[in-house]
Amino acid sequence: MKYQLLGSLVLFTVFGSQVADAATLYIDPPRSELYRGDAMELSVRLDTDESVGECINAVDAVITYSENIVPVDISIGDSILSMWVERPVINQTDRTITFAGGIPNGYCGRVEGDPRLTNTLAKIIVRSPGFTVGGSGDSKDTALVDFSDSTTAYLNDGQGTQASLTTYGAEMYLQRNAGPGIIDPWREAVAADTIPPEEFSIFLDRNDFAFSGRYYISFNTTDKQTGIDQYQIIEESISELGTFNWGRADAPWIVARSPYVLDDQSLNSIIRVKAIDKAGNEYIATLLPDESLRTLSSQTLFNYALYIGLILFAFLVLIFGFVMYFKTRRKKTPVKSEEETELVTIEPHENL
Repeated sequence: MKYQLLGSLVLFTVFGSQVADAATLYIDPPRSELYRGDAMELSVRLDTDESVGECINAVDAVITYSENIVPVDISIGDSILSMWVERPVINQTDRTITFAGGIPNGYCGRVEGDPRLTNTLAKIIVRSPGFTVGGSGDSKDTALVDFSDSTTAYLNDGQGTQASLTTYGAEMYLQRNAGPGIIDPWREAVAADTIPPEEFSIFLDRNDFAFSGRYYISFNTTDKQTGIDQYQIIEESISELGTFNWGRADAPWIVARSPYVLDDQSLNSIIRVKAIDKAGNEYIATLLPDESLRTLSSQTLFNYALYIGLILFAFLVLIFGFVMYFKTRRKKTPVKSEEETELVTIEPHENL
């Protein structure tokens, strides 16, 4: 299923089983030395066979590592993978690192004249424990990071053809003592990163063949320093526009990934997506759906019906009150007797 989803994201067909050409995945540097308590970066890189014009558009990687090192983080800020089915995940129990992503139009090798190594898929930050428990034989002093046999790559040929793949792992010699000073380039990079992720836009879409025809959004950005750590989303009622409620410390942001199916299918909400990098820097993109797309939600219809019902109820109570008032008043008005109402005849005075 992951292969099919990966194929759909890079806009090609479902991966097939045909094998052709050759590509190389390797860990850089292949050999290194690490003192106790220190950390270092290992780059996962991709090479293609440029002699035959080979291009790779998707990679599904499973990386294993020895128990005597600890991967503490993964950076994809410089990754050539721009569409992710599975962002890098560290599984401490199985001692694996997995990720799967695609490259629109494929990666065909280093651009001519570019001296940089622009073939990075991910950077793994590993640390040698400050101390160990148990024996300290020679076998404990070497740590290995390698690719599992289930790691695959696919050609950019429009058919999802599986490429012939060669992999090379890395070996680290672990010194039994601490170095002259703590070396942790990743921690230094995080501390020095004060630049937020790059600006991005939110795209609203609806497709009868995706998510049961419901509205969804897609988004993506990059961070060239420490990389994107996560995305968060909030949907606010349009009536709250300009209130800055989304900026409260207790605002109900939720961690999400692209594509994301909206909760408010009536589109009467302001949609905000927050990109957060590894250093905690943020950039927030905002989308206000077009007014022509908005519909009355069931909650809105219920609210309208409730308001109208309350007004009618109040009107009926008012009328009932008036009727009861006049009835009560008529009952309290005294009725004169016949004697009291008999006309009094005034006789003329006899002297007149």
